[in-house]
Amino acid sequence: MASPIPSRSYDASLTLRQEHECTFAELSSLLAAIGKDFYSHGWTFGTGGNFSAVVETDPLRLAITPTSVDKGTLASSDILEINEAGDVLSGRSRPSYEHLLHLAIVNTRSAGAVLHTHSVWATVLSQREAARRGLAIEGYEMLKGLEGVKTHEHREWVPILSNCQDMVQLAALVKAMLDDNPAAHGFLLQGHGLYTWGRTLLEAKRHVEIFEFLFEVLGRTTDGWEQRSR
Repeated sequence: MASPIPSRSYDASLTLRQEHECTFAELSSLLAAIGKDFYSHGWTFGTGGNFSAVVETDPLRLAITPTSVDKGTLASSDILEINEAGDVLSGRSRPSYEHLLHLAIVNTRSAGAVLHTHSVWATVLSQREAARRGLAIEGYEMLKGLEGVKTHEHREWVPILSNCQDMVQLAALVKAMLDDNPAAHGFLLQGHGLYTWGRTLLEAKRHVEIFEFLFEVLGRTTDGWEQRSR
């Protein structure tokens, strides 16, 4: 079944300002809009997924989605502000324990935003290719939507990590994996979903769209799959 085409609710002025600095309130509005957008595509059903954006780097502060919230009904007032220790500075709830993964990615990649989705195709591929500890994507024009990629001949390696409920341990594994794969634009948690990031929130959003498109293409393509190994 085809995904519905969502209505776009991004404020144009915020889109322009996102290349520089946005306030916590502005980032909260963008995160809420992205939540509804991703939900409409089927990438964050139930309470799956979590999103963050850097409000300030020194000291580090993140705008981040709270735990156990339906992204289809996410409101800007739901967004939390946390510090590098994970302490809630503003907001009425608490972040998912996966905030430790967001912090690991921000600190390792100097990312301005981190987005995590739970799509069907990301989940399928993360299981199918788990034994190879990753999957390669090459030959697709859409790869040029990833930051710095200039040709469809690019080969993108997407690492796959085993899922773990110990977030301290998993955050350490994520950091090590990112150090070992400096060219990666995202990774998969097995049976779980995609993590990707960007210098800005809108760049990270574009990366989600690119990866989710490519995952569906690969998921629907079985001929020659065995050639897609590292």
